[in-house]
Amino acid sequence: MPETLSGYIRAWVRGCALEKNRLVGLYRRICRPVGAEWAQYLQRFGGLQAIGEGCVINMNVTITDPAFVRLGRNVHLSGCTLFGHDGSVNMINQAYGLNLDRVGKIDIRDNVFIGHQAIVLPGVTIGPDAIVAANAVVTHDVPPGTVVGGAPARVLCTLDNWIARVQKANESLPWAAEFAKRRHVLEPESPVLRALRVQAFFGGAGHDC
Repeated sequence: MPETLSGYIRAWVRGCALEKNRLVGLYRRICRPVGAEWAQYLQRFGGLQAIGEGCVINMNVTITDPAFVRLGRNVHLSGCTLFGHDGSVNMINQAYGLNLDRVGKIDIRDNVFIGHQAIVLPGVTIGPDAIVAANAVVTHDVPPGTVVGGAPARVLCTLDNWIARVQKANESLPWAAEFAKRRHVLEPESPVLRALRVQAFFGGAGHDC
């Protein structure tokens, strides 16, 4: 298929999804929207209580109860799961003839990152200005300006301390000068930047396998 035709088809499918909430499965499959674009779709059609501007949400994020979820500005979600309910009560209700309910809101404030395979349970507020590490299990509120990790998640350090450590490490990166040329914080990795990183990681030797 000529590139112009395939590009036209992708553009048409993208428009159907983002403007009319149609052909969404095909859109996900052939357009593979990046997190910022998928967040735009969810902002319009995802059914969340609210979602602020500048969010980035990967397609592998699971949100079980979007009506109970509120996202602030600049929230980045990477392959995590947000649970708005505790399904165990359904088993208990059936086994013991009870009528229990366990649901809760998830309120993620401005400037929050939640890492891959992290789990956020009902009734939690996160941030603002916070990081949830990969594989963390968040059972209680995450204080503003902190980094949390573990299961259950606990405070590891302040966000200011984390930023200072990363800034210090960045000063000695072999690709620091090339990285500084980015025009936008979400600009994709350039071929030159990738080559510099590969050179630093593996050296000039070829692959022996």
